[in-house]
Amino acid sequence: MKTLYATVLIWFLATVAITGLGLLWVTAMLAPDSDAGPPFRRPFAAQMEAAVRAHESGGAAALRAHLETLERVAGVNGMLTDARGVNLADGSDQSALVARFAAMRILPPQAPLRREGQFVFAMPSPGGRYWFFSSMPGGPPRRGFPLLMPAHLWVFASVGLLSLWLAHHVTSPVRNLTKAVERFGAGELSRRVEAGRADEVGQLATSFNTMADRIQSLVDSQRRLLADLSHELRSPLTRLGLAVELAREGGDREAALDRIQREADRLNSLVGGLLQVTRGEADPGAIRFEEMDLDPFAAAIVEDARLDAGKRCEIVYTGESAVVNGDAELLRRAIENVLRNAVRFAPEGSAIDVALRREGSGVTVSVRDRGRGAPVEALPHLFEAFYRAEGGGGFGLGLSIAQRALELHHGRIAAENANPGLRVSMWVPAA
Repeated sequence: MKTLYATVLIWFLATVAITGLGLLWVTAMLAPDSDAGPPFRRPFAAQMEAAVRAHESGGAAALRAHLETLERVAGVNGMLTDARGVNLADGSDQSALVARFAAMRILPPQAPLRREGQFVFAMPSPGGRYWFFSSMPGGPPRRGFPLLMPAHLWVFASVGLLSLWLAHHVTSPVRNLTKAVERFGAGELSRRVEAGRADEVGQLATSFNTMADRIQSLVDSQRRLLADLSHELRSPLTRLGLAVELAREGGDREAALDRIQREADRLNSLVGGLLQVTRGEADPGAIRFEEMDLDPFAAAIVEDARLDAGKRCEIVYTGESAVVNGDAELLRRAIENVLRNAVRFAPEGSAIDVALRREGSGVTVSVRDRGRGAPVEALPHLFEAFYRAEGGGGFGLGLSIAQRALELHHGRIAAENANPGLRVSMWVPAA
């Protein structure tokens, strides 16, 4: 099975091998024009010229004396022949050796032959009148690549290790990403990839994490919406069923219809609030932020709440001009839910104080009733969905929706006992 790891490793090794072998081959081809090769070309040519001079000046005896001196001083066993291959020192026939070197495509002396356990190098004189041979003990080099020595194995070993490291470096994060995608696809939505690299692979990991965050947010919001609706709709639907039964039994039909209308309005408001907040959590880009003066906006919400409260309690509002950057519908849901919650728990004939004021870098809207308040240990949990305090005081989804709406505005909400009553403070950044 082909993998990216094997592909990168094989391609890198093949590239290095082809390049290295090509360099060796080119070097071997061009070696006669350089000083490389044992023995080197220039000293070899000088040895041949000295042997030719000795032969031409003193004959065979002078040539033998020169070659003996060369062997004694330099350790080189030399031989000079004519073009036909006759040894000019002792008259022996070396024509076969001359023919072998003359037939070689790689020019001597860089292409030695093995003869009787020795390297034999050869070079013709200019014009081809003489051939000079030199033999040295040792085994032959690799044919065709005389520059390849055992030390090159270290180079190839280093290249192999670097290739393994490169393949691991490139494919390791890809394998991690593959595992993360498989786990994510299996339902483990919290699975993420460590994106500690700045290259394309790191950017891919970052993109996956961003996508996973968005998908998890969408799935969580849908699950939360389903749970919220299924839980919160149960009570008003039950009351609607009772009102319908009362109407069918021929009781006070007008009262039953009014009850049905109130429950329907409550359901409509609840579903609208949940959908609005869930949509904002799932897609922050859908929130319509705009600059707005919160003072007349809050005053209008208070006026609507007065109509709903009727003569049960009095709502007192004090405010000042304060411009914020927010979504009008979400902010209305937040303030309205907190205010309706206060009306619900306010004693008959009591007052509810609503105050809007600037505070630091933001704007605070506080709502205080004069009811029984909440247990101290319950205060941190009042904004959890369906939290029910000890003693039966339930807060449903209203405060939870308010908290989620404010968080979408980078705001916050808190509750404290005002003795008497409960004060809920909402803070949003000023524009």
